[in-house]
Amino acid sequence: MQFNRLNSEEIRVIENKGTEMPFSGKFNSFYKDGIYICRKCNTPLFKSDDKFDSGSGWPSFDDAISGAVKEIPDADGRRVEIVCANCGGHLGHVFRGEQMTPKSTRHCVNSISLDFKPFKENTKYKKAYFAGGCFWGVEYWFSKQKGVLSANSGYMGGSLENPTYQDVCYRDTGHIETVEVTYDPNIVSFEELAKLFFEIHNPEQINGQGPDIGSQYISAIFYNNIQEEKIVIKLIKELERKGMIIATRLINASNYKFYIAEREHQNYYKLRNSKPYCHSYTKRF
Repeated sequence: MQFNRLNSEEIRVIENKGTEMPFSGKFNSFYKDGIYICRKCNTPLFKSDDKFDSGSGWPSFDDAISGAVKEIPDADGRRVEIVCANCGGHLGHVFRGEQMTPKSTRHCVNSISLDFKPFKENTKYKKAYFAGGCFWGVEYWFSKQKGVLSANSGYMGGSLENPTYQDVCYRDTGHIETVEVTYDPNIVSFEELAKLFFEIHNPEQINGQGPDIGSQYISAIFYNNIQEEKIVIKLIKELERKGMIIATRLINASNYKFYIAEREHQNYYKLRNSKPYCHSYTKRF
């Protein structure tokens, strides 16, 4: 097994189980869309969607990629160490029962034990864009789907650059509350995602979703290519054969830019340990 070359400080933390000073690590206040990997062996360890601000001074994650992190109880029985399951490199410790997130788990990790790979640099992953009412609920359901690496709330379809929540809600910008879904097509297909979209909101409502009324809340799919458009049309026809009148708009994504929403609109329900008030799952396929 070949490992990356480590400097003296990385050796102190990763190989000799040291700890970096709190609030000193480069990933402590770092929030971008991607995967955190092991600094020693490049194994994917944590998803950006699972990162949260614990106030501890170290990067914190309430979950790890399945099978990537190994837990080892400390000899004194007080704490549980976490290491990379592939190379054994020291990451930090895991704490449970603190109720900081709904999963009540905090993987407290040294920044120096990690590297970061943004999704945009990895052609393995794809993006899809779904609008189905308030983006909080749409994000909630897509983030639970296996194969989805991130679900970000944002705005798409309007003319104003860098719109804010206030702009979209109270000015005629033409934007629709949209969720950008980054997914691994080897695990979940676009068709499966599109089916989920039609099953987590009411695609027959023309003026919004539930109590959220307005053009920013309409049902729409921004398709990236003709294959995605054909898939959505096929699914709509299938629903129409079942008697539904589908109001979902199909919009060419190449004509618009996705703008990520403000920090307070990301992981809204997850951070509040609650469920959407106007989005629920209904089996339709």
